[in-house]
This record gives sequence, structure tokens and C-alpha cells, in this order.
Amino acid sequence: MLSHEQIWGAIDRLAERHDLTPSGLARRAGLDPTSFNKSKRLSADGRLRWPSTESIAKVLDATGASMEQFLTFMRPAGSFSSLAEGAFPPQGSSIPLLGFAQAGAGGFFDDGGFPAGQGWDVVEFPTAPSQKAGVYALEVQGESMMPLYRDGDVLIVEPGAQVRRNDRVVVKTREGEVMAKVLLRQSPRSIELMSLNPEHPNRTIELSDVDWIARIIWASQ
Repeated sequence: MLSHEQIWGAIDRLAERHDLTPSGLARRAGLDPTSFNKSKRLSADGRLRWPSTESIAKVLDATGASMEQFLTFMRPAGSFSSLAEGAFPPQGSSIPLLGFAQAGAGGFFDDGGFPAGQGWDVVEFPTAPSQKAGVYALEVQGESMMPLYRDGDVLIVEPGAQVRRNDRVVVKTREGEVMAKVLLRQSPRSIELMSLNPEHPNRTIELSDVDWIARIIWASQ
């Protein structure tokens, strides 16, 4: 059962993802700028007011977001409750660890980019998972991310975290390619990524080809 708070929270997070206020998001979608204001979320008599499916459809079209991504924004921060059956459970001060070479294979992530399934190792994380549940680690393999990240470095990734320009991110395409890049720009239709290794070209990827994007929050070097 979706709650009133989850729906409006997803709209707020979608606006933040595109560096917009709720009013700015409504304007981009061709709606009345006040459509998503806090004051519009309750009627005069205190009853809950829900956004229409038409409004949500216009917002998704304007931002290039999919319904799957929108549903991901409804996930409560730090929650494992909506992970698929067999998802990696929180363990004390440890988090799931997977090599980059394996990350592109199917079965290791749910639709929101959260760790799931079998085959994960574990690594100690300096921040309690209870404060950042859902984080996982990817181990760098090879020299493609030099000089910033070397073979054997461990990157801590937080799916669902707000991603902004110049953030270091991990991106998984629908074809199964997994890469660590710097987010240069995100438009309603595509993302522009700067390669960490100057010998590798920058990339522009259509959002329709992106499975998920997650922020790198820490690296062991």
C-alpha cells in the first residue's frame, strides 16, 4: 500500500535529483507552479490531497525518469524492507562487497540498484549500516580508473542517494556495463559522464539506456 507521504516524498526527491524545487518541477512539466506546494497536499478541511496520475505522468516525461525510478524514490531512507526475496541483509558493521567485473552480471541488484541475491562478500564499513543501510562496496579491478582509483581499491556506494553535478558515481547500463565516472551533467534525456582515466573518453548516455546510477560516498585507498 502506497502512502500519501511516500508519493509526495518521491516527487520531492525527483525534484531534488534535477536541482529543482517542487514548484520548478511542476513548471517544467507544464503544470501550475503551485501544484506540488506543501499547502496543496492537504485540503482546507485537513483531508489528504493526492497528486493525479496525469501529473505524475507529465513529471516523468519532463524529467525523463521511468516509473521504476519514481518507485525507487518512494523507498524509505535506509530501508531494506522492499528488497527482493534473498536480498543481502544488514550485518553489524559489515556491508556487501562485489567486484566490478561481476557487477554487470544479472542477479546482484534489485530494480532500484540495491544489493540483492547471492555471491556477495562482506567488508567492514567505517559508518554504521544502521545510519546508511543499503550501502555496498565494489572492488576496483584493473587499471581503467587510474590514476584516481587503483586495482584493489574499494568504493562504497549508496543507492538512492541524491546525485548532483561533479559527484563520483557508479552507473549501470541496461546492457550490463558498470562504470565509475564523474557526473558532469544530467538533462531530462541523458547524462554526461567524465572518465576518471584521461585515456578513456567521456560518455553521454541516454537515460532510457541507464539501469541505475548511485553515488560513491567513500573509497579505501
